[in-house]
Amino acid sequence: MRTVVAPSRNRIAVASFIGTAIEFYDFYIYGTAAALVFGKLFFPSFSAAAGTLLSLATFAVGFIARPLGAVLFGHFGDRLGRKRMLIASLLVMGLSTVAIGLVPSFATIGVTAPVLLVVLRFVQGIGLGGEWGGAVLLATEYAPAGQRGLYSAFPQLGPSVGFVLGNALFLVLNAAMSAEAFQAWGWRIPFLASAVLLAVGYYIRMRIAETPVFQAALQANAQAEVPFLELWRRQPVVLVLATVSFMLAFTLFYTISTFCLSYGTTALKLSRTTMLVEAIIAAAVMGVATLWFAVLSDRVGRRKLCILAAVASAVWAFPLFWLMQTRSPLLIGVAMVVGLVCFALLCGPMGAYLPELFRVHYRYSGASFAYNTAGIIGGGISPLVATSLLASTASTAPFSWYLVGVAVLCLVCLLFMDETKDHDFSDGIPNSAALTIDHADRSTTTQ
Repeated sequence: MRTVVAPSRNRIAVASFIGTAIEFYDFYIYGTAAALVFGKLFFPSFSAAAGTLLSLATFAVGFIARPLGAVLFGHFGDRLGRKRMLIASLLVMGLSTVAIGLVPSFATIGVTAPVLLVVLRFVQGIGLGGEWGGAVLLATEYAPAGQRGLYSAFPQLGPSVGFVLGNALFLVLNAAMSAEAFQAWGWRIPFLASAVLLAVGYYIRMRIAETPVFQAALQANAQAEVPFLELWRRQPVVLVLATVSFMLAFTLFYTISTFCLSYGTTALKLSRTTMLVEAIIAAAVMGVATLWFAVLSDRVGRRKLCILAAVASAVWAFPLFWLMQTRSPLLIGVAMVVGLVCFALLCGPMGAYLPELFRVHYRYSGASFAYNTAGIIGGGISPLVATSLLASTASTAPFSWYLVGVAVLCLVCLLFMDETKDHDFSDGIPNSAALTIDHADRSTTTQ
């Protein structure tokens, strides 16, 4: 018999949260820069609309790479452990972000500039593809019974904090320097600042232990030989339903955080400062709502809240743009806040829902692949669809119908999925709960 001291709840919270906050900060500052300056810097020979469209296309490249990262990191995460892959994904994402801040403009090195931008964005996507799944498994596989929603909220707060941090830095820079200076070199500062965040995240994650559920699977020799293939053999329908149902979350978030930012500053001629402030406020509310809905899902279930999110999103698809078109800062704020609360209503429960849907043998692969594949259409393609529809029709109505369609598709998938909050998360593997945290963070005893 041996006594093992379980990591404290605070350490698990910080370790699972810090990486997602940093990596989403990295990912989102690219989206902000793509909407604000990349069109002129890297595609200067095109019109303003075409340049914006091309810069958003480079934004989409990151989403295409994310499923590849999910398969790569998921394979080794299910074979070797969660912790190692979390550290590796953090390094890949952070270093590529810093490198983006060093890429010369088109005026300096010509076509090589957008090529480098695309390559580094692709590497960013690979890194983020392995981050989210590992972070939510770190949290949920340590969580006490009945609190997986609460613990999954720690990494789920990463997107809102990363978004607020990145946009706040852009806002400060926008206020502190001229438009010319910002476009010439100021936009690089948020990317280079990622080096400091990377060092902090690396230090924290090195101090956390492997999850007890995976340790038990390792001791029982329960890993799959090729987790991704085992996933497709055992749970293909669940994988497809989970992937399609989560498309809506990405569609909502990137419509508001990327397309609306571009739409507000170009088509509506609103100031960059106004739109950044609105986005920061909405993301802050989103973070609080995400925590609330994640905790609530431990009581009422994941599926009910996700279904409600799909219905609410369909209802809000038209008012979102009607309110923006008033050009009233207050009403624009309402539009973006409600839209991101709809996102939180889906994203909060999903932090526990996706891992619970898959067996421990390929859980990293399943949760990561579903989450990141959903991002291709929801996050990578939706801003492009919105921008192209606006350019061709001069109306937001076609894209509002697109949002309704995605919401209905999500709803249909959710109706075929099971509730999972009371599922056996260990799949019956002995001693898998030996190191989970109790309410007092006391040591536990294993045989």
